[in-house]
Amino acid sequence: MDTQIFDKVESPKNNGADNTSHDNVPDLASVNKNDEPVDLEISEEEATDSIKPRKKKKKKARKDGASSFVTNLYDWVSAFLFALIVVVMLMTFCFRLVDVDGDSMLMTLQDKNKIIVTGLNYEPEVGDIVVISHGVSLDKALVKRVIAVGGQTVDINNETGEVTVDGIVLEEPYINGTTTAIGDVEFPVEVEEGTVFVMGDNRPISKDSRFSEVGLIDNDAIIGKVQFRLYPFDEFGKVK
Repeated sequence: MDTQIFDKVESPKNNGADNTSHDNVPDLASVNKNDEPVDLEISEEEATDSIKPRKKKKKKARKDGASSFVTNLYDWVSAFLFALIVVVMLMTFCFRLVDVDGDSMLMTLQDKNKIIVTGLNYEPEVGDIVVISHGVSLDKALVKRVIAVGGQTVDINNETGEVTVDGIVLEEPYINGTTTAIGDVEFPVEVEEGTVFVMGDNRPISKDSRFSEVGLIDNDAIIGKVQFRLYPFDEFGKVK
């Protein structure tokens, strides 16, 4: 009887399903026997392949740098051209650089001085120093001072050198020498509308409205008013 009980207890070990599950478990001895150490060394080809993506990134960075340089260069060139256009427009319509030719404006201006002239919407006034364009009777531009404008009357006393406008004697601290040379124009002179009467500050040698070859100057022939002396640099400043 004891033998039968033992057989009944041990019989489940021989169950077909249990044998199948045990057969699926790998033998630890065989696993340890077949295991080999992992090779951690990398071949040169694999190492090269791993570096290639980084090289591509460097090329892309260089490409981005070149593109940035071209963009910056374009911005600089655009800014320079814009500034150049602005300067040209200003020099054409607002400012002009003129060279003084001769000594007729001593001591205010000297020969070879470089002066800046403004002419945009300019209306001449008494006392202004102006640049006059050469015309039919003039072979070069002139730099003179406005003595009278349209509607005024100019007279010169060749004995005292006094210049009067509408009967009032002008105070002229800027002249070099007295105004004794009257020229071939008959005084007093009535200045026509739209014209001006001009003279140089160096009165003994200046060819101006006292002479018929110059005469009265049309307002349209005035390039503009002298504002600054640019050269020589040690005399740079506003011209009065």
